[in-house]
Amino acid sequence: MRPESGIHPLSSEVLYFSLFIVFIVAVLALDLGLFSKHDKQMSFREALLWTFIWVCCALGFYMFLNAYGHQLHNITDWNSLQQVADRYASDLDLIPGDFAASVAVYRQNLALEFITGYLIEYALSVDNIFVIILIFSSFNVEEKYHKRVLFWGILGAILMRCAFIFSGSALVQSFSWIFYIFGALLVFTGIKMFMDKDNDESIDPQNHPVVKFFSKRFSVYPQYVSHHFFIKQSGKFFITPLFIVLMVIEFTDLIFAVDSIPAVFSITEDPYVIFFSNIFAIIGLRSLFFLITKVMHLFHYLKTGLAVLLTFIGLKMIFHHWLQEAGFGTFHSLMVVLGVLAVSILLSLIFPGKKEVNNS
Repeated sequence: MRPESGIHPLSSEVLYFSLFIVFIVAVLALDLGLFSKHDKQMSFREALLWTFIWVCCALGFYMFLNAYGHQLHNITDWNSLQQVADRYASDLDLIPGDFAASVAVYRQNLALEFITGYLIEYALSVDNIFVIILIFSSFNVEEKYHKRVLFWGILGAILMRCAFIFSGSALVQSFSWIFYIFGALLVFTGIKMFMDKDNDESIDPQNHPVVKFFSKRFSVYPQYVSHHFFIKQSGKFFITPLFIVLMVIEFTDLIFAVDSIPAVFSITEDPYVIFFSNIFAIIGLRSLFFLITKVMHLFHYLKTGLAVLLTFIGLKMIFHHWLQEAGFGTFHSLMVVLGVLAVSILLSLIFPGKKEVNNS
């Protein structure tokens, strides 16, 4: 049945999606320094300020969904509400005969799904940042060029996440057993992360598969050329080592997306909510990167917490039918996520690592 307003739900979704993309382009231009003409490293104070700003933006979007989230899918009557709930939130307890109260329940659940997914993505992005730091160090990239590489890396990540999320949603809607594959993948990744938590990670720039791929197919300039990704010398086109570093980071994010996106599918099947939560986590990645580089030594139990978190999310996907019957909902997932992160940070502060002990 068509909603009373005469606006098709798909048109409403496209409108919200388009406006969100315009917003993302604007904030990326602001945060990532599109208008800046000089390469410079972000200071700790600046990183802390921007991290606070992007977290506040996510909280603001949470409040927006809590007040107007029903407009995303153009819910205007009981039939349209029931259709959306059946598609994306089949376990939602609507109130028969009370459309206003049911819409309020839907909005609250939608907002809760968003903020839970955002926290999961933001927490998992910390591990991604650890690897990016390792990449910059292994490839000897000067700190003043980190911002430029992260700018283009985040743009690429947004495009990849968009493709992953909506194709993944189509698969989940068509094949419910995909949930169990996602869950098993996350349990495997969580256990592997826990087993490898004390191992020193390393990257061999010469033998990295991305380096080999581009070295065989393109002419690579033998050294960095300021912040340039491409140069032309004697009429010949070259890619620079900085471009290869960018491709290594994009490849790394692709690997992380295989874990992080299924993790949010454990919270909601609404692809728009998954996309919103992913992108809000990604746009804060640059400021979080510069913040983490200053304080990463303080939270040595965080990787253990992320391993526990991934394992929990995987088990939740595998046993989601039984958990739904037991009344385990989005709010309980949020409490587990917050609890795991809080405990891992608290343990890191109470029991500092060897480096912190030695420095004291």
